[in-house]
Amino acid sequence: MNFLDKLQEVKERFEQINEQLSDPAIMSDQVKLIKLSKERSNLLDIVSAYDEYVDVVKNIKGNQEVIDAAEEKELTELAELELEELKARRNELEEKIKLLLIPKDPQDDQDVILEIRAGTGGDEAGLFAGDLLRMYTRFAELKGWSAELMDLNEATMGGIKEAVMAVRGDGIYGMLKYESGVHRVQRVPATEASGRVHTSAASVVVMPEVDDVEVEIDMNDVRVDTYRASGAGGQHVNKTDSAIRMTHIPTGIVVQCQDERSQIKNRQKALKVLKTRLYDAKLREQESEISEQRKSIVKSGDRSDKIRTYNYPQNRVTDHRIGLTLYNLTNIMDGNLQELIEKLQMADRTEKLKNG
Repeated sequence: MNFLDKLQEVKERFEQINEQLSDPAIMSDQVKLIKLSKERSNLLDIVSAYDEYVDVVKNIKGNQEVIDAAEEKELTELAELELEELKARRNELEEKIKLLLIPKDPQDDQDVILEIRAGTGGDEAGLFAGDLLRMYTRFAELKGWSAELMDLNEATMGGIKEAVMAVRGDGIYGMLKYESGVHRVQRVPATEASGRVHTSAASVVVMPEVDDVEVEIDMNDVRVDTYRASGAGGQHVNKTDSAIRMTHIPTGIVVQCQDERSQIKNRQKALKVLKTRLYDAKLREQESEISEQRKSIVKSGDRSDKIRTYNYPQNRVTDHRIGLTLYNLTNIMDGNLQELIEKLQMADRTEKLKNG
């Protein structure tokens, strides 16, 4: 199947979905409606690019006919100038469509569990971890996603030692998966009297949230401890052991949840996070095997790599994986991550296309 045949097939499927979405029987079936809506959303960018491509090719043909038939020099020159621009746009669209046609990771549409931990740098690392939590929370709000804080371990000076957040919506893992890694900050801490710039770090882990059927856990392998929640929660936190800590003995993975007042709800949430971490560990094993076969421009497996630096004095953010530097740190820390993530997605697709 050649390039245009594939595009025509996608366009026909898109039109078929539009017809189905207008069917009252489909509209009353929430499961089918959600599935078709997601498929339509996935095809929309390809169809839009294809429609523009068809228009550009049509205009190229029209301009060439004008050039071949024109007798006036001025009209010919205008048509030739426009023809050059149209051909350049056609080439751009062809490259864009090739990237869009690369099959998506089937996990890209899944919800995620996002974890942030303060790294080296003392109090400043805890403050930076808190800034990252705010950045991702704000990004989720801008995207219309749901962000639910599942666990928070606070540090001194208003920072955090660790935070676990569930983010739910459309296409979340496909966007946030590039955030896994070590994030480094360079700035003057509030406690620094001499004005010297310090370097601190925090780690981010983004895992696709798994359904119960995807991971089976033998609860005989899990030790469950209850304890009294700390932090926000009013008088209740001092009266009952509602917080839950789960330890998966075979792997040593420990999760905890103290967000809810109910021990049962905390238990359910903790089990969800445990399953997600176990699934993530298995996924990382598979990724390490794949990375031996081909090196990806966007490194998702080795979290020890420093992936990004946030330089406050220069209002600069640098993503080291693709050599991208943006001078809009203030906007990025306020949750405006779209441009940065899109460039990472494009780099990832380009690498996959190159490696076949």
